[in-house]
Amino acid sequence: MYKYDTIDRDFLDRRSAQFRDQVARRLSGELSEDEFKPLRLQNGLYLQLHAYMLRVAIPYGVLSSRQLRGLASIARDFDRGFGHFTTRQNIQFNWIKLVETPDILDRLAELDMHAIQTSGNCIRNVTSDPLAGATDDEVENPMVWCEVIRQWSTLHPEFAFLPRKFKIAVSAGAEDRAATGFHDIGLRLVKARSGEVGFRVLVGGGQGRTPRVAQQLTPFLPKKNLLSYLEAILRVYNVAGRRDNIYKVRLKILVEAMGIEAFSDAVNMEWVGIRDSVVELPLEEFERIQRHFARDTLPPADLTSEILEAYCGKGHAFERWMRHNVLPHYDPGYANVCISIKALGRPPGDASASEMERIADLADRYGMGEIRFTYSQNVVIPHVRRDQLIRVFEGLGDIGLNGGENGLIGDMIVCPGLDYCNLANARSLPLADRIFQHFADAGLRDEIGKIRLNISGCINACGHHHAADIGILGVNKKGVENYQISLGGRAGEDAAVGRILGPSFDEHRVPDAVAAIVGLYLHRRKPDETFGDAVVRLGVDVFKRELYAAA
Repeated sequence: MYKYDTIDRDFLDRRSAQFRDQVARRLSGELSEDEFKPLRLQNGLYLQLHAYMLRVAIPYGVLSSRQLRGLASIARDFDRGFGHFTTRQNIQFNWIKLVETPDILDRLAELDMHAIQTSGNCIRNVTSDPLAGATDDEVENPMVWCEVIRQWSTLHPEFAFLPRKFKIAVSAGAEDRAATGFHDIGLRLVKARSGEVGFRVLVGGGQGRTPRVAQQLTPFLPKKNLLSYLEAILRVYNVAGRRDNIYKVRLKILVEAMGIEAFSDAVNMEWVGIRDSVVELPLEEFERIQRHFARDTLPPADLTSEILEAYCGKGHAFERWMRHNVLPHYDPGYANVCISIKALGRPPGDASASEMERIADLADRYGMGEIRFTYSQNVVIPHVRRDQLIRVFEGLGDIGLNGGENGLIGDMIVCPGLDYCNLANARSLPLADRIFQHFADAGLRDEIGKIRLNISGCINACGHHHAADIGILGVNKKGVENYQISLGGRAGEDAAVGRILGPSFDEHRVPDAVAAIVGLYLHRRKPDETFGDAVVRLGVDVFKRELYAAA
């Protein structure tokens, strides 16, 4: 992972001191809230329903065990003992006092961390594949390019006040594990027939009020031209983006209004003047960054562990965990362990300070001291020896986090909803628990198999409901919380927006509605057919009829 040097640390110290002065002026009344708002947003500080919320950047979701322990200490000392993992692979603290924010930023700077550009109309945290650099299906490690983009975009003077927030994702695997199709810019590393590696560039994706799947802007962009091409895209958007209308301001609306061909022409016209210019990254700087991501030499692992073989077949919980939460690694003696931060009775994505510290301990003891956050609000410990998997499972069991939920119906992406957010129409967290309780039997969840169910508390779609097999959206119906259900969303290479089935349900009827949909799938599925594939084969209307007949 990238390691900060004296230049990086000096920058963070100066930034933290600057914000301390801004907070002091706000507390004294020298700055009004309107004057302070753009300053706090550029430092990740939101004013939510009950308190300030601070969003901390975890670049492309990667951090060290030391950093995770530091986040745990912030949760304990400045919040209520919890942190919330987000779909942009960041972490949020929801009960922050304004007067203490500068102290938190100082604490983050000591950890080589910050909250810069985690909010505001700027280029947000670049997201990536949580298995990057630890799997055998990728063209090359995409984290190198995420770091390049991070350094290029941080406090970029031309793009600090864009028409709206701007999101970029980079993926390199055969499976798109970064949902690139739902980003303003999605970058997929690909290899040409010549053997040259470059980027397939997608633009205009996003969720929210008008969900759109990104369209291909170019099938192959040479790696050396990445930054100038990104700059050209952002310049076109910065000038032509609809600043006059908050509902039409995102890049996806501009791409749709212009048409992909006209948008491409505009980008290429802008690109002509900066291609192969000083905008491009010098080779020596790229090589400096790349060295931080060189593969470590892994110690030989025991491929025929008697301990592991003895345990298999004797513990159903362990077998489920092995099937769903132990992911392939480029070295057959190793695995990547996904830790499901999802269970009955706990808010999806929340982790306590003690849980974070325990995960850091496990990463040190059985991994390489590295942790990844996923966009599905889980945690991955990469590079775990397969003959140590039982010990990891048992260690997670000590803190109640060894459930084999990864990819199952209990593995919900859920926004904070009306419990925290002043934009929400409905609560998300209690509904998630109701649904989990409806499918409380672990064997049933295992039988249902791979399925994505996501919940958003409002149309802003922070819970990614548009991209789920089953999406649930909170709506306000004459002052009463109700929920729309959509079907058929996908976030991978075949990205698609889910289709709304019909009238909404009150929260007490939603679990039964989900059960009716899942029940039809179990009755009609073919052998080894996933829920998503069954929806494509049978059609959404079949499920719609079943749902409203049961209602």
